[in-house]
Amino acid sequence: MSTLTFRMARPGDEGAVLNIIRALARYEHLEDQVIATEGLLREWLFEKEKAEVLLAEAEGKIVGSALFFHSFSTFLGRAGIYLEDLFVYPEYRGRGYGRALLKKLAAVTLERDCGRLEWACLDWNEPSIAFYKSMGAAPMEDWTTYRLSGETLRRAAED
Repeated sequence: MSTLTFRMARPGDEGAVLNIIRALARYEHLEDQVIATEGLLREWLFEKEKAEVLLAEAEGKIVGSALFFHSFSTFLGRAGIYLEDLFVYPEYRGRGYGRALLKKLAAVTLERDCGRLEWACLDWNEPSIAFYKSMGAAPMEDWTTYRLSGETLRRAAED
């Protein structure tokens, strides 16, 4: 593995973050769902500070990222970190960068005194599932994620 460095995304990185989001969407066959823009990312990441992006750099380029935000556990009585997206560009995979990114985010979780680090993974994504299990992560088999968005979210708010 060539030298890998980490830094938090900052204003001016919106284009790089959007490129990663689009590459992830291609991988997950969800390109048609990406409506994010550089302006939206600037607003929500840097102005409203609702999420953060840990960038991994090697060979003078951004090779991957971990987009995350704080959650809260009522049972633990403290914050956790929710990893929304972990992504390494395909040409940089197999070099340990994904493992290094997840380890760095685990360290951030501990540095912030958070109680846990959690995320979701698509059921068909066997390479990622195997990777997460190799890191010691355990699937939450008794839990199903539910979502309200778009029109169903609007209807729920009106009821």
